[in-house]
Amino acid sequence: MPQAGKRQEVLAGALTVFARDGYARASIDVIAAEACVSSRTLYNHFGDKAGLFRAVIQESATRVAAAQLAIIEQHLSHVTDLEADLVAFGIHWRTPMPDYAEHSALVRQVNAEAGHIPQEAVDAWQEAGPLAVRRALAVRLAVFAADGLLRIDDPLRAALHFSLLISGANPSYRGGPMTPDEITEAVTTGVHAFLHGYAS
Repeated sequence: MPQAGKRQEVLAGALTVFARDGYARASIDVIAAEACVSSRTLYNHFGDKAGLFRAVIQESATRVAAAQLAIIEQHLSHVTDLEADLVAFGIHWRTPMPDYAEHSALVRQVNAEAGHIPQEAVDAWQEAGPLAVRRALAVRLAVFAADGLLRIDDPLRAALHFSLLISGANPSYRGGPMTPDEITEAVTTGVHAFLHGYAS
């Protein structure tokens, strides 16, 4: 595959197909057509469908993680009111990002097809995306602990707890995304519970 620009076009086309059809149903021929390359080109440069999927989800997760790391920096680099700043961060973090809608759809496909997704691809996705973001959040929480704002023995575990607590279940049972009011309520109550366990 020639230049980096063409590789990005291929990964973008493959992301569209995997996000729409899932891993098991997506075919190399359909992906090749979407990316405007030959099937042979895909096999030559990614080996097989599993290799292509791994490249797609890793690259997509890296881009999403970069956006989420920027949100951490925006809200948690200079904290003046810990609870209010954590709530503002959580709302921003949990609000869907339209620019990454295909990645969100891809993650839903992964969750639905867990037993059929190559473990290497799952590990690559976790390392490039969720784990990278969790580590960055853990660093910020450790700083708050050093400043006497929190009591934390394990920052990574605390970051996981924070993430889980602000996620919330969808109270409307629509199956679609939560409304802004639902996100605000889930994050606000989640932050309150987090601070109940970790505040100094």
